Amino acid sequence: MSLFTRLSSNYFFYFAILGLVSPYLSVFLDAKGFTSTELGEIFAIITATKIVAPSLWAVLADKTGQQLLIIRLGALFALISFILLFWLSSYWPISFALALFSLFWTAVLPQLEVLTLNSVRRSSKIYARIRLWGSIGFIVLALIAGQVMEYFPIESFTFSFTLMGSLILLLLLLSTLTIKPQHSFNKNKQAPIAIRAKLFESRFVVFFIAGILLQISFGPYYGFFALFLRDLSYSGFAIGLLISLGVVAEIMVFIYAGTFFKTFTLKQLLVFSLAITALRWYLVALFADSVWVLLLTQVIHAASFGLYHSASMLFISEHFSACQQSRGQAIYLGGVYGLGGAVGAYLAGILWLDGQGAKTTFIVASCAALLATFLMLFFKEKAFFEKPWQKKAQSKIGQKSTINN
Repeated sequence: MSLFTRLSSNYFFYFAILGLVSPYLSVFLDAKGFTSTELGEIFAIITATKIVAPSLWAVLADKTGQQLLIIRLGALFALISFILLFWLSSYWPISFALALFSLFWTAVLPQLEVLTLNSVRRSSKIYARIRLWGSIGFIVLALIAGQVMEYFPIESFTFSFTLMGSLILLLLLLSTLTIKPQHSFNKNKQAPIAIRAKLFESRFVVFFIAGILLQISFGPYYGFFALFLRDLSYSGFAIGLLISLGVVAEIMVFIYAGTFFKTFTLKQLLVFSLAITALRWYLVALFADSVWVLLLTQVIHAASFGLYHSASMLFISEHFSACQQSRGQAIYLGGVYGLGGAVGAYLAGILWLDGQGAKTTFIVASCAALLATFLMLFFKEKAFFEKPWQKKAQSKIGQKSTINN
């Protein structure tokens, strides 16, 4: 089995569980009888674990150099935590189990991103091709769960949700066992270097705050979109297709990412992604009853997530030195996805009002993305970011040395 296949399978199963939890956890919790405010609180609790946990895992990874061990332990304990949902039904036990799941699940991605980027010699082309398998995994589970929601009673869906999640997490754990340890980084070769100076550089501060605002804007989408569509009388199959369409669009960006990176600067890509995301939430707020508008807004996900994420990961890999990578990834993912996601989920829960405040919630999301757009206009690029991925020699070396492993 090639290195490409081993890494791709890890992304597939990691994001497959996201394809289940992100759209349908709200349906699972709604079936348990929780209110929209309680849903927002649970989402905030889950997401808040991403504020501290990734940094703790990353410090351990940077000091020990054992990224792969941390990935495996994270997958194992995430599986154990998720299995607890079979026996839980009340607010605090479910919140605790989901918080534990998120705590250990967040250990996987930062280390996997570092391991992958190092394995492919930071080639944007190869990274994008590996990462798109995560998107495929998301699509598969989103479609399957949508069908299950449509054809089975809601009481059965709660069991099916837990069963599907447990099976996918088991497959993720097994896939981590196929990865071979890297020998390119050892704690005895390079001691950790202080990261504070990099964190307070103006361009990182702007990038970081804009990312938080973007994730705040995603609060109603991640927390309530499936419920929103169900309340608008869309079928389970239609919901799965609409959610999957966004990820299909995202895949196209990952496939052709190199073309965008060669043509536009990092700043241009980030500003465009934020601006069109603001338009996306505004259209959802006003025209969600039109399937054609929803199709358009889901295509925009290509920029809202795919393009923005690819550019962000490559910025992080360039901004931080080799021995700072795990901490840099963790601070970005923990702060942006943790803090931003928690605030977005909590605000969405307050504003949603069991569906009565859906329009207001998405308009607030649009405003958050628009504010991030204006902030990103102040982002300053270094000279090597003017055409940041035109490193043909490096990409060719990375491609030849990794695909055939």
